[in-house]
This record gives sequence, structure tokens and C-alpha cells, in this order.
Amino acid sequence: MEKKNTLIITAGYLNSSSGKTAHGLIRGTDRFNIIGVVDEKSAGKDAGEVLDGKHRNIPVYGTIREFIQSSGQKAEYCVIGVATKGGVIPDALKIMLREALENGFSLVNGLHDYVSDHPDLAQLAASKGLEIIDVRKPKKFKDLHFWNGKIVEVKCPKIAVLGTDCALGKRTTTRLLTEAMNQAGYKAEMIYTGQTGWMQGARYGFIFDSTLNDFISGEMEHAVHQCWTEVKPDIIFIEGQSSLRNPSGPAGAEWIVSAAANAAIIQHHPVRKQYKDMEYYPAYLPELKDEVNLIGIYGAPTVGITLNTAKMKQEEARAYAQEQEKILGIPVVLPLEDGLSSLIPIFEKMIADSRK
Repeated sequence: MEKKNTLIITAGYLNSSSGKTAHGLIRGTDRFNIIGVVDEKSAGKDAGEVLDGKHRNIPVYGTIREFIQSSGQKAEYCVIGVATKGGVIPDALKIMLREALENGFSLVNGLHDYVSDHPDLAQLAASKGLEIIDVRKPKKFKDLHFWNGKIVEVKCPKIAVLGTDCALGKRTTTRLLTEAMNQAGYKAEMIYTGQTGWMQGARYGFIFDSTLNDFISGEMEHAVHQCWTEVKPDIIFIEGQSSLRNPSGPAGAEWIVSAAANAAIIQHHPVRKQYKDMEYYPAYLPELKDEVNLIGIYGAPTVGITLNTAKMKQEEARAYAQEQEKILGIPVVLPLEDGLSSLIPIFEKMIADSRK
């Protein structure tokens, strides 16, 4: 696909977990060519260095006007790169979106609050012939699928990348696993289940939290089956959402049961004790061995653990990984620090077994 020049709006949240959509796009996207980020708090820096200390030649501008005046480049799209509280478009962000439209940018929005539902913005876009892409808009009923069992026709290994909570890095790990297997000479595909996965250019998937509950199992099955039918990959990785036990949005059973996952990877953050933004509620993240056992009861063996090491010293994270490897008897890896090549032999065996 042709990659269009794109600007990301993070509105002061680039250096926070609320900027996870931006973080994914900064790390890599096959759909857009990211040429800048608008974030007043990090203006003047490189977005990659703000994210994880790696220079990626993506400058951060304080305003849209500053980008237009000083970048020397043109962009066709502005992407909303933040997850706002409640998924709404606050007034301050709406002002920036209006400015973007006035200056000829089409908008890409992954929030629950659709830009196209704001009459003033929709009318402005229409008057200028600009596009509004509300990624989370549900499919039409005629385009939805019920589960029907065709998942049995998919012959390659299917790996569910699950987690012990939301906002842990499951999408990033899924993309890294896909890239690692492709680099190892296999044909690997990622099934996206969130808006950022689509923005990063994954070809197959659906938006989990915008899909009517009756159709989630069917849309999951359809995405995996369509991927298998059209490109016959050697292995499929399915991006997880939330966690099996997160009380505000439990999810995970469909990945294992409806997609008939052959195995699971669990993403975990060792220093997080309670579910994100739910510290007021008496619910606590499970021990890893308990989550491995639960996923096993659902029907998928866990073949590896991947760690989010935010707010941890590296020696602390490595000590935790070694401890859990002894307890669980499976690899525990640090994806961003060490990559995922150590897991490749596990998947190679699964691929070989699937071909017998």
C-alpha cells in the first residue's frame, strides 16, 4: 500500500501511557509515513527518543502551525495518537482537529467519540473535500459474521498474545513476533483487534471493542480464516485485548476458544499490582503461574512470557525473568530490550508439526 505522509497529534501526552496509539505508530507502521508529532510538552525533541531513547528522525512540534511553517514537508493526514479518558474528544483536542482540517489535513481517529458525529468538523471536512476516518465505527450488520466452525480449515499454528491487564504492550509484542518470524524466513501474519493495529497496517482483523457481542466470536473466526484462505501464512499471531480477569472488560476466551488458538504468549508487567486505572477496586493481577493454568484450562498451552519492563531497573527485570523461568519452565523474555528471536525455535517446531 502507498504510505501517505502523516502527522500525529498527542496534545501533551506523548510521554505517557495515554499516548499508546502514537507509540505504536512511532515504532512502525505500514499504512502511514510518520513525519512528525504535535506535542507541546516534548516540542523540539525526536519522538523516538521521547518514547524509548531511540532516534527515529520523527521531530516533535509544539503546534500544527509550527509544523507547517518549519518542517518543509506536507502531510495528508493527522492521526489522533492519544487515548483520552472515556474515549471522548475534549474541547482542547477538538480545537486542534479544526485547525488540522482548516489547513488541509484529513483526520484519522481511533477514539470511541467519532469525529464524523461532530457536525461542525464533518461539515468543514466536506467543504474542503477532506477525509474523516473513524476507525472504531462498527461494521454494517450485513458485513458481520457469526461463528460457524470454519476455523477448523485453518491449518497453520495460531498464537494468542494475551496479557494480565490492558495497556501492557500486547499489540507491540504481537507485531514484534510477526516481524521476527518473517525475518526468520517464514510467512507470518498478525490479526489486529484494535484501532492501532489497523493504523499500523495489519491486513486482517477487526475492532474488538466496537463489535456487537453476538458477533465477536464470528468476527474473530472470520479474520483468521480469511487470512489463512488468502495468503496461507506459516503462522498467525492474534493481538490480545484487556485480560481474562480484568473486571472492567474481561476478554480472552474468544482468542483461545473461537479462534482455536494452538498456544498463547502472555504479556505481563511485574510491578503492576492492580488493574490499570482501577486502584480503587479490590481486584489484583494474578500470579503468572495462575494465569498460565487458567489459559491452559481454556485449552491453550502458554509457550512463553513477555515482560513490559516500564518503571523497572533492567537488572530487576532480568532477575524476575530468571525466577519465573524456573517456576514455569518456559521462556520469559524482554521484547524491547532483547528481541524475540529466542522464541523462534518454539514456533518453528509448531510449524513443522502442523505440516505433518
